[in-house]
Amino acid sequence: MVEALDRLGAKAEKLILHSEEWNTNSTRKAENGTEVYTTEARLLQKAQGMYHAVLQPVPVQRVTGDVTWSDSFTKLLAFNQTQYRRVLALDSDSTMLQPMDELFLLPPTPVAMPRAYWLEHELFDAITLITPSSASAARIQTAIATRLDTDFDMDIMNHVFGDSCMVLPHRDYALVTGEFRKQEPGQHVAYLGDGGEEWDAEKVVDEAKFVHFSDWPLGKPWVASGRQVKEEVRPKCTREGSMEEDCRDRVVWEGLYRDFRERRKAICGPELVDWESEETDWEVARLLSNPTSRPSAVDRSPTIGTAAPVL
Repeated sequence: MVEALDRLGAKAEKLILHSEEWNTNSTRKAENGTEVYTTEARLLQKAQGMYHAVLQPVPVQRVTGDVTWSDSFTKLLAFNQTQYRRVLALDSDSTMLQPMDELFLLPPTPVAMPRAYWLEHELFDAITLITPSSASAARIQTAIATRLDTDFDMDIMNHVFGDSCMVLPHRDYALVTGEFRKQEPGQHVAYLGDGGEEWDAEKVVDEAKFVHFSDWPLGKPWVASGRQVKEEVRPKCTREGSMEEDCRDRVVWEGLYRDFRERRKAICGPELVDWESEETDWEVARLLSNPTSRPSAVDRSPTIGTAAPVL
């Protein structure tokens, strides 16, 4: 994420909230017996030196429950960063396609979030514009302390700010990859907001500024999943009034994942790659099922911790 912010020319300062157990000086013994920097230290150094990020160690906020979200409250510590006037908090399982500095020019508000357009009356906290304050941080901590076991970060944000939050347009700032998997007529109405508009996967991804990876039961975009799971989850090609298959949803969806992973490998290093053998098998299966399909050239970035441009 910090690479994308840097490459796209974000004018705000880049802040990484990372585990306080990590630091830039940690070392380990290599196989040849020499002392080398740990992966965490190396990546923090790179984020700081190459991408000009500010490093902020924080205690991981861990709760019992589903491991997918058990650490998710950590990102809410962005409310504590009162050294900044505003923080744009971005989830690490997302990718940034276009600059978003314009969000810092919105009228004053404690919190701004897009709608979770696939749900009723819910807000989505994968991207959140925050005015840090001790009062808001205290409200968050109280809500966490009294939460139900089934409540995680998005639930807490809705409980605390659901009635007062400024709403960001989801078509710019809250596209989820699962949208490309919808096949039935009318299923895109919630995203498009206009029953008369025709769904066009390529147009949608070209317009989007921020995309969140969400394709349960597929895991986070940096985690290897079984080939069978990927086959079941990836978008289907369609035939509507034509003998030729329309695979645009699949091409865009696969392109988002592929570009994220290629950039992660290039920037973070091969030691963080655990999906390549499965990806090779998946690519063979993809080409066998549709030899003419090609990944789309959409821009993606890997992540290190939680990144937030701040003013």
